[in-house]
Amino acid sequence: MDTLQSSVITPLQPYLAQVVSVIPEPVHDAVISLIGAPCHNALLLDLDVTKDPACTTLAISKALGIAIVGASAIVKVPQILKLIGSRSSAGVSFISYALETASLLITLSYSVRNQFPFSTYGETALIAVQDIAIGVLVLHFAGRTAAAATFVAVVAASIYALLFDQTLVDAQTMAYLQAGAGALGVASKAPQIYTIWREGGTGQLSAFTVFNYLVGSMSRIFTTLQEVDDKAILYGFIGGFTLNVILAIQMLWYWNTPAPAKKQAPAKVAEKIPVAQASGASTGASPRPGAKTPTTRRRG
Repeated sequence: MDTLQSSVITPLQPYLAQVVSVIPEPVHDAVISLIGAPCHNALLLDLDVTKDPACTTLAISKALGIAIVGASAIVKVPQILKLIGSRSSAGVSFISYALETASLLITLSYSVRNQFPFSTYGETALIAVQDIAIGVLVLHFAGRTAAAATFVAVVAASIYALLFDQTLVDAQTMAYLQAGAGALGVASKAPQIYTIWREGGTGQLSAFTVFNYLVGSMSRIFTTLQEVDDKAILYGFIGGFTLNVILAIQMLWYWNTPAPAKKQAPAKVAEKIPVAQASGASTGASPRPGAKTPTTRRRG
């Protein structure tokens, strides 16, 4: 930080001070609400990152958290568009997205109830909405529309129970659920990893989503260490990051490998009727012995 301060910030202080002086008051208020007045004064007004190292670390954590929340709004949009464009769910595991949705909803509810900073969990709501959309599309393109409707109904009931009616799930039960949510989030990656390995390709899985998720989970470990003293959430992010690394490696390994085409059902063997007979033309073959043949002999 000393090198950064002396070689970059100090020479630019006259120019940076002019920029700071024109920043609107609401922006200053927002910064104070995020990092507090002392850190706001040290970093933004005094332009000194060495005065209080804890302030610099906190500011980096907040910036990362806000960036993650912002990026989460579109992180799985490419996956949604890829499914819609191909009208195929090959290589995408519904079980993986269903488990991840459950984990995200639990973490969101737990964080809201414990009044954690929004920058440490805000992306869970945005990603959960995208996961639900992906789950519905995967089932729809697999010809399971009724299952897709059931999935949406179960998610809606879960949201009501966890967020809007806290009498159904008390604080103690919520803590137990969060303890399991970390394992659930980690387990949600396993079906997708297995699906890629089984099919020998990534199919319609979006590379943008996979690599952005990898970066996001790594950043979440840092922000959780800085702002949230909760080992259950931290271990969940560490486990998720580990399996995201495996998914990223698979994406690179199968980069140019297309998903195998689905096997077509064998066509029924047509009746072996000579073409000439079917058209009424003579085949030149003699009638079988004993077979009835037309006659011109007059009867009676």
